[in-house]
Amino acid sequence: MRGADDVVGLAVVALLSGGHLLVEGVPGTGKTLLAKALANAIGGHFGRVQCTPDLLPADVTGTSVYSPATGEWQFRAGPVFANVLLVDEVNRASPRTQAALLEPMEEHQVTIDGLTHPLPVPFFLVATENPFGHAGTFPLPDSQLDRFAMVCTIGRPGREAERQILSGGGGVEALDDIEPVTTPAELADVMHAVRHVHCAHSVLDYVLDVADATRNHPGVALGASPRASLSLLRAAQAHATVMGRDFVSPDDVKAVAPASLAHRIVLASGVDVAAGGRVIFDIVERIAAPNQ
Repeated sequence: MRGADDVVGLAVVALLSGGHLLVEGVPGTGKTLLAKALANAIGGHFGRVQCTPDLLPADVTGTSVYSPATGEWQFRAGPVFANVLLVDEVNRASPRTQAALLEPMEEHQVTIDGLTHPLPVPFFLVATENPFGHAGTFPLPDSQLDRFAMVCTIGRPGREAERQILSGGGGVEALDDIEPVTTPAELADVMHAVRHVHCAHSVLDYVLDVADATRNHPGVALGASPRASLSLLRAAQAHATVMGRDFVSPDDVKAVAPASLAHRIVLASGVDVAAGGRVIFDIVERIAAPNQ
């Protein structure tokens, strides 16, 4: 991704934290390309859902089909049964179809006709979103936004980065050159190890202070949930791992807090990820960080 190194870094953090990633931006800025590049690097099974207003929940999760040969109903898995699932333009799907993603994202399973089917391990969902208000978009409900570990925004690249793209130094053509650097089994082991990265009590209290500050901020109508606090901790542990450390520092919390929490708070003026990011940045700068 030319000119988006920070977004790529946060995407890797979201992956290692065991959460999911929502990538925002106007069309044509590389949102889908980022998801495909991650999938190529991870290896394993890749699934894709192109969201449209007429997409049905069964088109995502799968459905039971009657087999005349056996006289039985057989389950046919949908694209959600993948190690990496790209949900392209998620906010073009209807609220009913968006709701079909809630169970897979939170519980890593799908329930069809009363039967529960576990998803592959690991399961990483990357969703892309066009700015709300574009033709044919539906707002994502708070319950779904809260299930994304991170929300990143891809803007337009700088002039030099765009020049490199035009010269063949990036873009879709470069996808074929990306070789897997791991396997799903190895990645699952790393994700498990991330959850055991040491976090001192003082840093843990710092995470709690940040979360509590969102609940008492005058410009915030609804602060971060306990699930958001846990996600912030997991993201900080993953960031520490990416930085080559076996312990979490306050700087790890600061680095991931805006992308981890901005979409999880509701401002007095309504949901606004960009404005929410500024509020979170202000909070982490205002709260004194521990010396560990």
